[in-house]
Amino acid sequence: MTTRPAVLVTGGGGYIGSHAVLALLDKGWPVVVIDNLVTGFRWAVPEGVPFVEGDIADQPLVEATLREHGIKAIMHFAGSVVVPESVENPLKYYHNNSAKTRSLIESAVRCGVPHFIFSSTAATYGIPETSPVREDCPQRPINPYGMSKLMTEIMLKDVAAAHPMNFCALRYFNVAGADPQGRSGQSTAGATHLIKVAVEAALGKRDHVSVFGTDFDTPDGTGVRDYIHVSDLAAAHVLALEALIAEPERNYMLNCGYGRGFSVLEVLDAVDRVTNRKVERRLEGRRAGDPPALISDNGAILKAFPWKPQHADLDRIVTDALGWERKLSEIRGG
Repeated sequence: MTTRPAVLVTGGGGYIGSHAVLALLDKGWPVVVIDNLVTGFRWAVPEGVPFVEGDIADQPLVEATLREHGIKAIMHFAGSVVVPESVENPLKYYHNNSAKTRSLIESAVRCGVPHFIFSSTAATYGIPETSPVREDCPQRPINPYGMSKLMTEIMLKDVAAAHPMNFCALRYFNVAGADPQGRSGQSTAGATHLIKVAVEAALGKRDHVSVFGTDFDTPDGTGVRDYIHVSDLAAAHVLALEALIAEPERNYMLNCGYGRGFSVLEVLDAVDRVTNRKVERRLEGRRAGDPPALISDNGAILKAFPWKPQHADLDRIVTDALGWERKLSEIRGG
């Protein structure tokens, strides 16, 4: 068996990045992590994994890292991810997500890194005209977060046409849950993800969960989303890496979801079920720009990769999120 090349994971101390590191390690890939630890955590990077504390826009640092470790692929998770904040502070998002990624891609080209996997988002679709959403649906972001990610997709497409690099952009739907073995999870204080907020409320860390919008054109009036377990998402990244190496001339832009939606109230019912207690719900008005439903058509990724989700069950996702939330209390308490 040929030696597997080293992979640089940017933002490897963050929520999704740390799970990608675990998925790579579990499959025997050598991993190097770079993270500026603004929102990531040093403890989230496993022992023995080379760690560089720094910014992806620091080209001398990045290029020294790429050369020193013989990096042949980059998985890029570093960036800012809070949609309302992007509306309030668009320049932060265009700086962190677009300009800094441009610097990272340039460093990759300079160092001859042939493969690039990008953490994109369903937010690039904006409010889609059809549901489920296919990859060929128009991309019309309605906030700077989505636009900053779409800009990166465009950059990668243009760079791959001009240089010996291929790429995969995975458009995530609603990522949730935690590593089933309890090795990592969503650890950001003040996170806005519904399942994270709901399990915090179930454990008494919040006194209620706000339900934004009860008059959508959905079965129960609340927003419907496609929730994907973070470990299944991480597994998709490893398969994307294998696919890029196997076919160096091919690029991918793929939805990453289960193709099944759950409403806000259905999610809260699942939290009540799993915890055997009732989370207080406060019904509030809609947030600007929230589509009624955002569900993936995942046919393309199922066809492109041998991806078989292992955790496509809402109660499973909630159970793992809850287990991590309890562990996080111990980590922070200690």
